[in-house]
Amino acid sequence: MSITSVRPSRVRPSNRRRVRVPLVLAAACSVAGALALAPTAQAVTPLTATATYNCGTWGSGLATLTAADSGTSKTIKINSSAITMPTGTSADPNSITTTLKLTKTSGGVTSQVQFSGKTNPGMTSPNPITLGPLKLTSGTLAAGDTTNSVVLSGPPSATNWSLQIVASSPTSATVPCVATVNQSAPFVW
Repeated sequence: MSITSVRPSRVRPSNRRRVRVPLVLAAACSVAGALALAPTAQAVTPLTATATYNCGTWGSGLATLTAADSGTSKTIKINSSAITMPTGTSADPNSITTTLKLTKTSGGVTSQVQFSGKTNPGMTSPNPITLGPLKLTSGTLAAGDTTNSVVLSGPPSATNWSLQIVASSPTSATVPCVATVNQSAPFVW
């Protein structure tokens, strides 16, 4: 009986392995490029500030402003237990258009910016108001710019307002408000 040796055959790497490496590298480079180009969230300081508003029949008092900057969108949310809907009124979710005017200071130059939006939970009197987040809709804000309440003298009116609340469903009302003092601290974007 003769013994023949059997040589193990050499296993060649499959073509799949050769294709996978470049694909993995291409995917990794693509992700890295996307992350490098993606806007980064900016820190706003402070995150919250308070200001006092006179909103006529909706009340007067302290409101908390909460600022955020995602890198692509700058927003402010308003909450107040002193400003409420009058007795017998209500608002459906996302039925109130709110516009907030703020004084902007950039490099020693003062101007105005506006935040606006139609975002609110359902509300009934006399519950506290929650408005926003309101997006920056007029003007620009760069890193280092500051914003503060637009303080106005005189009663709120159609032409004299720092904050305007326009309710549309089921209660219809336009409520101008004036800021009576500066924020507890300006926002630094």
